[in-house]
Parts: sequence; structure tokens; C-alpha cells
Amino acid sequence: MPEPPASWHQPDLAAKFLQNVRGAIPLSIEQIDMMLRLLTAARGERLENFLDLGCGDGVLSSAILDENPGARGCLVDYSEAALATAREQLGAHANSVEFVLTDYAQPGWMSEIARTQPFDAVVSGFAAQHSPDDRKRALFGEIFQLLKPDGIFINIEHVASATRWTESIWDDYMIDAIFGQELRASADRSRAEIAREYYARAVQEADALAPLEVQCDWLREIGFENVDCYLKVLELAVFGGQRPA
Repeated sequence: MPEPPASWHQPDLAAKFLQNVRGAIPLSIEQIDMMLRLLTAARGERLENFLDLGCGDGVLSSAILDENPGARGCLVDYSEAALATAREQLGAHANSVEFVLTDYAQPGWMSEIARTQPFDAVVSGFAAQHSPDDRKRALFGEIFQLLKPDGIFINIEHVASATRWTESIWDDYMIDAIFGQELRASADRSRAEIAREYYARAVQEADALAPLEVQCDWLREIGFENVDCYLKVLELAVFGGQRPA
């Protein structure tokens, strides 16, 4: 997925990024449906609280709270602009959510949410995919510590392709999705212009993506059980695991 722009903290640019990225993500509805099914399977009606790590516009939290009206959400992001968008989107759930501004890419971020942990679930959508491998693995370990026994971690992430062939299919998929979205918005950019921008960004991001299998192995080594990829289309994966009872 596209990396947030350098001026991500400006509200108008943050809102545009969130809208464009969410609209271009393939199988968005299926991702959220799978997340809700996994939460129900893991916690049933016992979902009391959850952490939305890198909450962005709050779309994951909104779905969880609609499905579990008695739950409470802790929404964490490093961008005040993103949190402002989430606050607006979650106005109907204002009494059930708390917003925390902190940089989870830095060790020690958990102190900012100490009074709200542990959690029945931790969900994350495209929040840590640009972190270096060692930091991402450490973050998975921190998430494990934040979970209650039987708590579940569900991560929606852009992962590295296994081969250059599948990577090329993904690239075409995303360029077509972005182009189609811009056509619907009456934008005047050509597909070739979008492709040039896409590939320029992809070159910058390529080294940061980790293979799915490697990340699942990290989760198992940390102590998660029931680790699996629950949904995948090319470079987009929904994966995670549970903390043992």
C-alpha cells in the first residue's frame, strides 16, 4: 500500500490519503468481515475491549463497535490528523472509545495505554508494514504482552510477494484499482501517469515489506497459537494468532 506522505500530519492531506487508500484496497469488505468472524470465534460475546493499532480513519473500530455495542476501543495512531478523522467517523460511539497519540514504532509506547490493557483483541490495518524487520518482530512481542489469555491479534498488511511474477500481477491489480477510483472521481490522470507514480513509490517501499511466512514464524516463536493467514490476495494478507489460555 502507498506510504503516507511526508506531510501526513496536515489534516487535509491525511483525509485524502485515508480516502484514496481505503478505496483502492481490494477485498476491503471481505477483510472486515473476516476480522469480525475471527473476533467472534475467539471471544464470542466476551469482547469487552480492544486495541486498534494505527487506527487511521477508524474504519476497523467502527465495524467492531457496530457488531459489539458493549465493547470499548482504544485507538492508537502517531498522527493527530488521523485521530481527528477517526474521532469524526466514530462520533456515534464517542462514549465507547479512547484516542491515544503515540508512536508505536518506538519502544516504550505501551506506557501510554497502561491503564487500558490487557485487551481481548488487537487489530491493525496497514500500520507496521514499513517498520524494519527487527522493530516489527518486537512490536508483535509487545502486542502479545497486551493480550488477555485467549486474546486474538488480527493484522491486515501489505506483505512481500513470493516471486517477481506474482508481484507484477499485484502491481497491475493496484494500478487498475487506483485508475478506476480516479475515473469514478472524474480525475483526469491517465493510467500511465498513475503507473509511473505507483512504481516510483514501490521502489522506495520494496525493502520494507516482509514475507507472510516469515511474519507467521515470528508470531509462533513469540508464543502465539492458531497462527494462520485467514485471507490473502497476492500481496494483501489478513493474518495473526491467539495468546494461549
